Amino acid sequence: MKAVTYRAFGAAETVLQLEDLPDIAPGPGELRVELTYSGVNPSDVKARAGARAGVTELPYPVIIPHSDGSGVIAEVGEGVDPARIGEAVWIWNGQWQRPFGTAATSITLPAEQAVPLPEGLDLKQGAALGIPALTAAHAVFSGGDVTDRTVLVQGGAGTVGLLAVQLARWGGARVIATCASHAADRVRQAEADATLAYADGDLTEQILAANDGRPVDHIVEVEFGANCAVDTEVIAPNGRITAYGSAQQMTPQLPFYPLMFKSVTLEMMLVYLLPPVARRAAIKRIEHAAAAGALHLPIAEVFDLVDTAKAHHAVERGHRAGSILVRTGRD
Repeated sequence: MKAVTYRAFGAAETVLQLEDLPDIAPGPGELRVELTYSGVNPSDVKARAGARAGVTELPYPVIIPHSDGSGVIAEVGEGVDPARIGEAVWIWNGQWQRPFGTAATSITLPAEQAVPLPEGLDLKQGAALGIPALTAAHAVFSGGDVTDRTVLVQGGAGTVGLLAVQLARWGGARVIATCASHAADRVRQAEADATLAYADGDLTEQILAANDGRPVDHIVEVEFGANCAVDTEVIAPNGRITAYGSAQQMTPQLPFYPLMFKSVTLEMMLVYLLPPVARRAAIKRIEHAAAAGALHLPIAEVFDLVDTAKAHHAVERGHRAGSILVRTGRD
């Protein structure tokens, strides 16, 4: 197989290299996927740069980056239904606690980590599911059904946020989303009921006004530390905050008593560690929403495998209008 690898932390153009490696035959319970696209996420870029919190040494001698991808099953190991050969699939956790991810023409991994491509989505969109869609699906529905509830999506124009807006809307919620003012049109196209500029000084009042003066039931939070004060003000009694990031303030102060006296459930989620039951529930939500035509996964740019370093730079620059992919095979 052709694979992009790195053997040290560092800048993308310095440490990433394209090389030939042998395909890995699937063992019991595994399968091998011939990959078509690889999805590049901020976590992949941080891992390559050595910028993940608490990680000071390369965990494996050789790493093929990226956890998300899509392709077609080419081989199966013992205990895996041979009828799956030829099935189009999307990948989750391709490089989580494993050395070899999806920045290659082939990947071998446990069979449950290759999920049949949902109806209505192609392989390009499938490579954009993994981390973003699973994060969004769990963050929106971690407290259960959202029908007739109000969901606030902080950071609604981001890759996860945009999917969260769509999934909450599909789930029957009233959706309020915050974003940068220049990205408001994109969030409106995702059918948020109200789109607010997060830089406005009166954001608390705007959120409450957008919900007819009432607090919100559930918050999907991309920057918990930066938004904690606003979240505390606008969350309803017995509400829920599911946070999947806090990059701007990594050690935030928690207003414990204001949250406690509203009996708020605060969840810190890491998509890689979703329990099997929660992951299966998130996958089902994604499948049903896709089949209903409710998911639009914008792709900002697609790079060739040899240009994977450029794909990493595109993620590092930020302000993307969609996912960054690497083409690893023929579509």
